[in-house]
Amino acid sequence: MAALLRRGLGEEGFAVDVAEDGERAVGMARTADYDAVVLDVGLPGIDGFETCRQIRRHGVWAPVLMLTARSSLDDRVAGLDGGADDYMVKPFAFAELLARLRALVRRGGVDRSAVIEVGELRLHPDTHQVWRGDTEIELSAKEFRLLETFMRHAGYVLSRTQLLEQAWAYDFARRSNVVEVYIRYLRRKIDVPFDVVSIETIRGAGYRLRKDGGG
Repeated sequence: MAALLRRGLGEEGFAVDVAEDGERAVGMARTADYDAVVLDVGLPGIDGFETCRQIRRHGVWAPVLMLTARSSLDDRVAGLDGGADDYMVKPFAFAELLARLRALVRRGGVDRSAVIEVGELRLHPDTHQVWRGDTEIELSAKEFRLLETFMRHAGYVLSRTQLLEQAWAYDFARRSNVVEVYIRYLRRKIDVPFDVVSIETIRGAGYRLRKDGGG
């Protein structure tokens, strides 16, 4: 599969390097400035989940597309929570992989190392910690990723589709009300206990995190 992908992506104009195992993938990701990483879960040595976690710990923020034969929801969530940006189950169509890869390259890598502050809200991407003022707030992995998306775009209206693309996989729960559900969860944790309103509903457009973080 690696050889086929290398040939196919090469024919589409990509320059491609191949790592034979997870340890080598971590080393290569640390020493070269890649636009994207296609990462198989079933790698020799450390698996793709751990490989992804390690390259993130080393400050490599190139978008990661994970490939796996595992189709369970838990595996998809594990990959995304480990730092992946998208997830495809084998077998897959090369045309779809190419489309997703191009979308990830356009989006680019986001350096998640610095603490993000919006008003009294503070979020530390590396440690997955969130505070309002001096109070630490416990969030699930998905709540954390959704809040991070809002905080990186504070003051801007984000559509439901934009939130799905940023905080969920390409096709993850695209037709469900997952965004509305998790925004409700977030409000219960970051707003209600502090008697503030930070996430606003913009009717017909989407949602917005206030620039003052709700005061």
